Amino acid sequence: MVTWIVLGVVLFALIVLALAVRPVLARLPRLRRAALALQRRATEAESLRSAAEELQARAESLQERATVAQERIALIKASRGK
Repeated sequence: MVTWIVLGVVLFALIVLALAVRPVLARLPRLRRAALALQRRATEAESLRSAAEELQARAESLQERATVAQERIALIKASRGK
C-alpha cells in the first residue's frame, strides 16, 4: 500500500515537472534566435566603437593641424605688419 502511494506521488511530481518544463522548452528556439541577434548587434556595436575611435583620432589630428595653421597665419600677419 505504501509503495503505491509513494509511486503515485513520484509520478504526480514528474507530471507536474514535465508540465512546468514544457513552456520553457517551447521558447528555446526563440531564445536562441534572440541570443544570436544580440551577438550580431554586439559585433556591430564593437565595429562602430572602433570606427568612432578612429574618427576621434582623426578629428584630434585635424584640430592640431588647424592650431598650427592658425599660429603660422598669425606669424605671417605679424611679419607683414612690421
